[in-house]
Amino acid sequence: MRFDSQHIRNVVLLGHSGSGKTTLAEAMLFEGGEISRRGSVEEGNTVSDYTDLEHERGGSLFSSLEHVTWKDSKINVIDTPGLDDFVGEVVSSLRVATTGVVVLNAKNGVEVGTELIWEYLEKFDAPALFVINQVDHEKADYDSTLEQAVARFGNKVLPFQYPYNPGVGFNAIIDALRMVMYYFPSGGGKPEKRPIPDDEKARADDMHRVIVEAAAENDETLMEHYFEAGNLSEEELAAGLRMAIAQRQIFPVFATSAVRDMGSGRVMGFINDVCPSPAERMPVDLANGKTLPCKSDAPATVFLYKTINEPRVGLLSYFKVYSGVLKAGDELVNATNRTAERFGQLFIANGKDRVSVNELYAGDIGVTVKLKNSHTNDTLNAKGVEHQIVPIQFPEPRVTVSVEQANKNEMEKLMKALHAIHEEDPTLNVEQNAILKQTLLHAQGQMHLDLVKHRVEQTQGVSMSFGKPRIPYRETITKAADAMYRHKKQTGGAGQFGEVHLRIEPYHEGMSDPAGLTVRNKEVDDLPWGGKLAFYWCIVGGSIDSKYASAIKKGIMQKMEEGPLTGSSCQDIRVSIYDGKMHPVDSNDMAFMLASAHAFKDAFREAAPQILEPITDLNILCASDVMGDIMGDLQTRRAVIMGMGAEGHYQEIKARVPQAELHLYSSTLRALTQGRAKFHQEFAEFQSVPAEVQSRLMSEHKEVALSE
Repeated sequence: MRFDSQHIRNVVLLGHSGSGKTTLAEAMLFEGGEISRRGSVEEGNTVSDYTDLEHERGGSLFSSLEHVTWKDSKINVIDTPGLDDFVGEVVSSLRVATTGVVVLNAKNGVEVGTELIWEYLEKFDAPALFVINQVDHEKADYDSTLEQAVARFGNKVLPFQYPYNPGVGFNAIIDALRMVMYYFPSGGGKPEKRPIPDDEKARADDMHRVIVEAAAENDETLMEHYFEAGNLSEEELAAGLRMAIAQRQIFPVFATSAVRDMGSGRVMGFINDVCPSPAERMPVDLANGKTLPCKSDAPATVFLYKTINEPRVGLLSYFKVYSGVLKAGDELVNATNRTAERFGQLFIANGKDRVSVNELYAGDIGVTVKLKNSHTNDTLNAKGVEHQIVPIQFPEPRVTVSVEQANKNEMEKLMKALHAIHEEDPTLNVEQNAILKQTLLHAQGQMHLDLVKHRVEQTQGVSMSFGKPRIPYRETITKAADAMYRHKKQTGGAGQFGEVHLRIEPYHEGMSDPAGLTVRNKEVDDLPWGGKLAFYWCIVGGSIDSKYASAIKKGIMQKMEEGPLTGSSCQDIRVSIYDGKMHPVDSNDMAFMLASAHAFKDAFREAAPQILEPITDLNILCASDVMGDIMGDLQTRRAVIMGMGAEGHYQEIKARVPQAELHLYSSTLRALTQGRAKFHQEFAEFQSVPAEVQSRLMSEHKEVALSE
């Protein structure tokens, strides 16, 4: 069956872990006839959570694409993880969806995962509706959950339904939009329509009036008709609500028991009748500043929002058709790398089950296999078309670890596996840090790291572990010092001879020339690791030929790369070469490199050396009742509080903290606040470490050097 852009709905299920998103997806597929039997998360047989790891963990770790036909529309449903460590799956799914379905747990209310997800809904300017699920639970509190949603997300949150008898005996929903009570049989499924009980009529009437006014508010014609007739027809009401939802003027609230299949059909009916199609949403932004409307009568443009390697299948590419009609066998061109890709087969998906189709219209979401040179965030176009859709901006990493491996011979295999996972998951970054001489992984949290480790070890058979990254300390000096060193070596035949006299000083922009020296040449270089080296040639009378200047500088640079105190890089130093000796036969570049390195080292130790540490600007947003715990923890981390205030409904703490004190901070913050906080960090500056820290770092470096 073909579905054009007007008859497609793309929804993404969002919510805190445990809210029942996967169970709701299962009920929707069952109600739409896509499956004949509903699975359960506990039994590990749901359509969404189909990987072995999800079965093992008992919850969603990846987004999963399903579809269901409802009346004359195709509803694509993307089920997403509720754990913040896998927020990348949420962000990529939101990019291709047209409506967010936010699932709340009736017994727990609005949880932190929902609050974090809401910020992404606002960022994408996405229409949304709420489903208060698990209203059949003995501790369900629909009214409290609704109050929390209104308090957190605003008065645009409007109840369209409420459970008539929440709790263990739940079996009826009052629908204020259609002004009817849905009464469900004990096994769930299709409800019986009954009149609203008299004792509920006033509440339902008030809700209906608010809904109608919200529908009429954005259209003068509807508003006039409402004032004249006192109500709107079903068609007028649907048209007004469609406009209000598309413009994020209202966020409807529905009630369900997904596990008992009560209320899911009504949610799908509303999605079909009222929620916007892809053609009714704003055109997608292009990299050149223009936009691309969702039209089927245009050349094909496809965007890859997710890629994953599946055992025995290979690379699966999930995509949305943003323009045109994509047909099986079409060849499109990747706008990034200009390679041609053939879409040999097109599929629509229900989890791991895929059905081959011949074509997909603009707005639809599908799957293909074995694209060779295209990955997440790539745009592919019909030949002659130059569209490039603005890529998804994934959240920055929040935790960094070093990669440890017992078997060094398998490092190449390990790196290949990690880079393959990065291509699938852009929220994981792999870095070969030349300064720290470590391989670093930047991820979203501990569970994210655990998942990466599991995948590498299970799919590649390569063992790996995580360690604490080294801190990129720096070394510098705080006063001037002079030193000389003579390198002399005679082993028969040509020998080595070089003598260098130098002065080192702390360097800063605009400083005057060194006292008592005549500067012949000066060079100020930006160092690869940051900071500067000022190299002054002050030789008078030719005691050292200028041809050895580069060798002397090279020797100094080598010593600065691994400084005398801790092996950390040195910075912001001026070196003045003012005297020395050379030999007409035995002097060479190597001799002067060695002499200058030793002279620099000796002078450095006499110049009141100082270790610098990287300081991080830390910005924390949290609930007010956990501020005390966070502040107490920061005090143990040598933090300096820079300010406090309010940011929306959050309390904000600004602090400067040494990077050395923030290893796995995301896990600590989550434990302190039960997940009700988030943070952003970025490098601020280098500062001198306290004396006791400097002494400890030097001792540790000495012990390591002796052990080697």
